[in-house]
Amino acid sequence: MKPMMRMKIGVITAGFELLLAALPALAHHSFAAEYDSNKIVNVTGTVKKVEWTNPHSRMYLEVKDAKGTVTIWNFEFGSPNHLFRAGWTRNTVKEGDQVTVEGFAAKDGSHLAQTRQVTLADGRKVPGFAGGGESGGAPTQ
Repeated sequence: MKPMMRMKIGVITAGFELLLAALPALAHHSFAAEYDSNKIVNVTGTVKKVEWTNPHSRMYLEVKDAKGTVTIWNFEFGSPNHLFRAGWTRNTVKEGDQVTVEGFAAKDGSHLAQTRQVTLADGRKVPGFAGGGESGGAPTQ
C-alpha cells in the first residue's frame, strides 16, 4: 500500500474514532434523572422566549410573585417535530402571551420543568409533549 493511501486511511480512521468518542456527550437524558414525576408545578406568566430546537423545544416564562419579584422559568417541551405532529404551529405560543404551564419540576429545585400542558389565555389547553391526551391536543391555527 502506498504511503499516501495509508495516511488517508489513518486520518479517516482517527476521525471516525473521535466521532464515536463524542457520542456519549450527545446521549439523551432520562426524565427520571432530571425531573420528579410526583412534583407537579403550575406557573402563570408571560412568555419571554420560545426556542424550537432539537431534541427539545423550550419556553422561558417570566413569572412575578405578589411582591413583584420576577423569576424566569425554563420549560422543556417535546421536539419541534413532535409538537408539529400534535398540532402546534410556531404561532401557538408567542413572546408576550400570558399562559399557565403545568409540568414536572426539576429534582434540583431550580426553575426548570418538563411541560405537561400549556393553558393559553383563551382557556385552550395544548400538550407539552406529543400525546398530551389529557390536554385534548393543540389547537389548529
